[in-house]
Amino acid sequence: MDGIPFLRFFCMKGTGMEITLLQHTPDPERTVALAAKLCYSSASISQLDDRLSQSDIAGFLEKIMSLGHQSVLEHISFTFGIDGISRACSHQLVRHRLASYSQQSQRYVTFKGDDFPMVIPESISCSSKRNELFSKAVKAAADAYRGLVEDGVPAEDARFVLPNAAETKIIVTMNARELLHFFELRCCERAQWEIRAVAIEMLRLVKPHAPVVFSSAGPGCVGGGCPEGAMTCGRIKEVREKFGTLR
Repeated sequence: MDGIPFLRFFCMKGTGMEITLLQHTPDPERTVALAAKLCYSSASISQLDDRLSQSDIAGFLEKIMSLGHQSVLEHISFTFGIDGISRACSHQLVRHRLASYSQQSQRYVTFKGDDFPMVIPESISCSSKRNELFSKAVKAAADAYRGLVEDGVPAEDARFVLPNAAETKIIVTMNARELLHFFELRCCERAQWEIRAVAIEMLRLVKPHAPVVFSSAGPGCVGGGCPEGAMTCGRIKEVREKFGTLR
């Protein structure tokens, strides 16, 4: 890999990808409990708020979650900063439409010199032969991009030669109901490895702030049978143990 300084190797342990919980609704579980209680009470909102104790909140939320009354989860949201993922991953992420996204633009950001990080899958980095094939391809793309820009081609047109491996950064905001759906799909063992790593880290970050809401969060098999049918990974017990102890 000598002579190719713009490559960054993605590591499942997080040396390439960085995810930060930037902000969230203050006291999220209190907000959810208040919204839920409002549906069943004639009291004013301020009266309900005054009556809520921490024990009331936990117990009431457990009941609400068991009944599947999830519309109240839309009142709380979480905002993440996601850095160092590939364009291939971000294209999967933005398919979750009930969310807000702000992504680094390849139209307005022109990459110069060796500032051209790429994400390389472990299935490629584990082999010198695959590394060489991959490196030649991305180096050719990077060289072509730089050559086009230097020749006066706008970045918005030069970017057409860039591969899915190109690194990107994105800010994502989702409400808790959509996050549960996101985790159900993307924490699954059958999800693509990069977005699965993103989803698991996002879940790890939100759990301490809304432990009841996210107590059973994870792939579909955590709270029930495997939704993948014949395509199951066959490791339901291990998956449930993994997400049951996720911290």
